[in-house]
Amino acid sequence: MDRSTHDEMVNRLRELQANTPDVEASAVVSFDGLTIAAALPAAVEEDRVAAMSAAMLSLGERIAGELGRGYLDEVYIHGDGGYVLLTAIGNDAVLTVLARKQAKLGLVFLEMRRAAAELEPLL
Repeated sequence: MDRSTHDEMVNRLRELQANTPDVEASAVVSFDGLTIAAALPAAVEEDRVAAMSAAMLSLGERIAGELGRGYLDEVYIHGDGGYVLLTAIGNDAVLTVLARKQAKLGLVFLEMRRAAAELEPLL
C-alpha cells in the first residue's frame, strides 16, 4: 500500500471519530492481525489492538457459522468502561472502534458501516 492510500485511510478514521464523538479510537486491521491504518491514542498499543481484533473476528465468524447464525456482521464487547466494536471491511480487513460507555450504538454502527464502505476500495 502506498503512502497516500495509507494517509487517506487514516484521514477516514479520523473523520469517523470527528463525526461520532463517542468514538475514542479506531483502526483498520488485516485478518492476520497486522495494523493497516490506525487513529489510536498514544496509550493504546497498535499491535495489541490488531492482534486481538483479528482473534475476535475469527472467533466471531466461527461461532456465527457453527451455530447457524449466518454471515458475521459485527462483534461487540461491552465492558464497564465502554465498548470494543468490530465490523468486517469486505474480505480483507476489519474496522475496530473503541467507544465510550455512553455511546449511542446505533449511530456508531451506522458510521462504522459507512466508513467500512469507503475504506474497502482502498485495501
